[in-house]
Amino acid sequence: MKLTELFNSKTVFSLEVFPPRNELSSQRIIPTLEGLQEIAPDFISVTLGAGGIGHDQGTFEIADFIQNTLNIPAVVHVPCLYLSQEQVLTLLDQLKEINVTNILALRGDFIPGRKPVGDFSHANELIEFVKKERPLFSIASACYPDKHREAVSFVEDIACLRKKIDAGSDHLITQLFFNNESFYTFKEKAEIAGINVPIEAGIMPCTNKKQIERIAKVSGVPIPHKYSQMLDKYQNNKEALEDAGVAYAVEQIIDLVAHGVDGIHLYTMNHATVAQKIWRETRSIFKATSKNS
Repeated sequence: MKLTELFNSKTVFSLEVFPPRNELSSQRIIPTLEGLQEIAPDFISVTLGAGGIGHDQGTFEIADFIQNTLNIPAVVHVPCLYLSQEQVLTLLDQLKEINVTNILALRGDFIPGRKPVGDFSHANELIEFVKKERPLFSIASACYPDKHREAVSFVEDIACLRKKIDAGSDHLITQLFFNNESFYTFKEKAEIAGINVPIEAGIMPCTNKKQIERIAKVSGVPIPHKYSQMLDKYQNNKEALEDAGVAYAVEQIIDLVAHGVDGIHLYTMNHATVAQKIWRETRSIFKATSKNS
């Protein structure tokens, strides 16, 4: 199933998980995924490390479980900097064997001290290659409401995004953001540039102050004053911070859906209970957007 078909009838709600780092964590991911199944998301994406194939075998196992046991469409991240064309084809063929035909095409982060393979320098090159060699696959791409940290300007960033669309990207998923106005401004710029594919808004609920600050810093995402106040106020109270983080994410989602967003992509950080809380508070909002409701 091509994910773009989902956007024709509803506001999409999807999730992201990442492979556990060790065997002990691996034993915990199945209950997490089963907890996420209760939400009945439209799809679940699974990250793949920047090193690519051979570095995150857990990605394939998780994607297989999501696709074939939970019967939820799985989307696998494919970062291309450290992959050859042959490795990409091998990866895609492995995914096809487990009935996964949706990917998120990424350039991926640079790994200090390691030289990129050289077959792909940017995500649009990967997208064009996959469209030509394995046209069965539906391709999503990343975008950045607060501008990619390496882009000199928004003009440059939108121009790079347009290259992904021209290469064949079917829909977009944004990086996390904490200010909805950033998304609305970005969406307007994208529309002016002729980018008219569905755009999902990436939302990451806060459950840990240091973690969210680190992610925001690495991603180049500004933290609004009211969000900083929330972090400072509840940083030493885990339960209160989680409740506040859920409430902030819910507020973002309700506003985005009211403004007609194509979809919400929730970065779960493998916290099923947090995702469940957010879904309970917003499911009626999503149901109200369905053409079948």
